[in-house]
Amino acid sequence: MAWLGRNDGNVTVGHGPFTESATAPLEGTAFYIQDFALRSPTPWKIPARVETIPIRTFHERFDSAAPPHFEWQPMDAAPFSVVFQEIMAAIRSGIFEKTVPVVIENGHSALDAGETILAAMTGQHAPLHSYGWTNGLGGFAGATPEVLFSLEGNHLKTMALAGTARAEDRDVFEVDEKEIREHEYVAQTLVSKLLDFGQLHRHAREILDLGQIVHFLTLIDVELTGRHSPEELIRRLHPTPALGPLPRTDVTLGMLLKWRERLGCPAHFGAPFGLWSHGTFDAVVAIRGMWWDERYVQLPAGCGIIEASRLVNEWRELRLKRDAVKSFLLRR
Repeated sequence: MAWLGRNDGNVTVGHGPFTESATAPLEGTAFYIQDFALRSPTPWKIPARVETIPIRTFHERFDSAAPPHFEWQPMDAAPFSVVFQEIMAAIRSGIFEKTVPVVIENGHSALDAGETILAAMTGQHAPLHSYGWTNGLGGFAGATPEVLFSLEGNHLKTMALAGTARAEDRDVFEVDEKEIREHEYVAQTLVSKLLDFGQLHRHAREILDLGQIVHFLTLIDVELTGRHSPEELIRRLHPTPALGPLPRTDVTLGMLLKWRERLGCPAHFGAPFGLWSHGTFDAVVAIRGMWWDERYVQLPAGCGIIEASRLVNEWRELRLKRDAVKSFLLRR
């Protein structure tokens, strides 16, 4: 099963068996489920049956799941500290301006984790987008605030979402030079990648309030002057500096992929997760989620590192993001 929630309060759900394809179908519905490195040759999953229903109706199918009970393993900061120092050395040597390592919190569930996680993630609503993919006894599901892009006809919408703080620190966050700089790396990179695609309008930077945490948000609209496939746009935009390296080259992306692998990051974390439906395409960024295999659970979170970053602050931000995901389990 695969699903993606939309801004209108509905969710499109695909039921298997799924047919895999290298390209999107000309008609009908397909889910784009790809790894972060875009290595899967057949990312399009075409369901045997599709339904579009209110997200609340979908959530009710899982609301009878057992209450969440996860035992989380103690976090060890040492592996992240080593990677952090390697990144800072690469920044000082001019290889990077920014990159985004990922830390994993591992845990176990007293029961099969899938039903509990689905109940939590399908209970979220706009501005979060519920998404997920289950196959047998494993899968992943989340509720992400980040849209990679939406494409309808020649109109493309995307966003820069970077910079994070606790909601109670909002006043300081608004003027935090490090957080603003990190956000501007993302926003300016998106603008530069899309300028030659058509008429672009960048909206003013604002704050997206998600209750427990806040982010800087900049919306970007483009009226495309030509036809561009979802695959072409994904390759152009993913990964943005919100999840990937800046500058993005084969070398810097390769270094990030190795750091992700060393830290145990799931292949689909931070990847584009999309829905093609009757000529329109929506793709979110697969963050704020949980990955499971029967009772084994992984909770990833990433942090943007720039020259002004400090290890203790980044470690604190990683915990803040993981705690935000854990709070989904309590808001069913």
